[in-house]
Amino acid sequence: MIKYLLYKTGYALLTLFGVVTVIFFLFTVLPGDPARMMLDQNENSEQLAMIKKKYGFDKPVSTQYLYYVNDLSPVSFHSTNPDDYTHLSEGKYNALRLFTIGGITTVIKTPYLRESFQKSGKKVTEIIGDTLPNTIVLAFFAIIIAIAIGIFLGVISALNKDKWPDKAIAVISTLGMSLPSFFAAILFAWIFGFLFHRYTHLNMTGSLYEVDDFGEGSYIQWKNLILPAIVLGIRPLGVVIQLMRNSLLEVLSQDYIRTARAKGLSEIKIIKKHALKNALNPVVTAISGWFASMLAGAVFVEYIFGWNGLGKQVVEALNTLDLPVIMGSVLVIATTFVIINIIVDILYAYLDPRIRLE
Repeated sequence: MIKYLLYKTGYALLTLFGVVTVIFFLFTVLPGDPARMMLDQNENSEQLAMIKKKYGFDKPVSTQYLYYVNDLSPVSFHSTNPDDYTHLSEGKYNALRLFTIGGITTVIKTPYLRESFQKSGKKVTEIIGDTLPNTIVLAFFAIIIAIAIGIFLGVISALNKDKWPDKAIAVISTLGMSLPSFFAAILFAWIFGFLFHRYTHLNMTGSLYEVDDFGEGSYIQWKNLILPAIVLGIRPLGVVIQLMRNSLLEVLSQDYIRTARAKGLSEIKIIKKHALKNALNPVVTAISGWFASMLAGAVFVEYIFGWNGLGKQVVEALNTLDLPVIMGSVLVIATTFVIINIIVDILYAYLDPRIRLE
């Protein structure tokens, strides 16, 4: 088991290293001069030179890449020279110094995602920290909706194989998997937030926290979660329905189910006590992958509904070419996806030792 765990951990680190490399060269080399982006239209030669020196933009691309990896690494190396980019300047790193050899200090620190180009030097970690919890809440409720409704409709579909309920649910499932998220978001916001607002009392836009009209701080508005959670859960809902239906039909054809029927057990008891538990395995597999994917899939949904999450932040950063925010957000999503998949693989290996032998 330890060998399997080390293998999966090494694989995850290599994957993240590849993601970091692609992100750096995609968003640093191709867009243009990041120093000019930071200064926008207010640039002059002195400011430009100062910004390039401060952030290491005056160095070769290979050196900038090493700086970036060093910023992200939990164990990193920093110069004692105050004019060097890697100097442990006050407020830049939250680091624990280990030792210093030849002018190079080795530290343990939290990953440094750098500072926003557009928000007055605000740290990317602070921006992500303010928005990621809202996205996690949205993704969690979306997957709960997909699980609850998907398992129920999947069971109904399997028990009515090739009958009209099965065909009707198949149409719903197909539409859910094929409907683009941005179109579904616009459609749901218009229908339930505008046309039928007097009945639903739901808003077209709104985030989890809203500012009090009397200036007494913010409060949680749970009803703003309903529409974006439903829209975000539509695609995994279609997948869960089909997986549950096919898995349950396969389980119901097994010998032990026939034995249970021969003993006179009711169909409801057979489903509840014997078939449902075994049929949930592929559904659990799909859910583990979909939850991580939702962090990326929430981009359009959050932007259209005005949900103040990581997805909306990414869209705004793209519009303003705020590269550090884009790069940091993509890294957080990729890391979350890798970690969830590693945890699921380890759980499978624990439950089924045969996986470790492959």
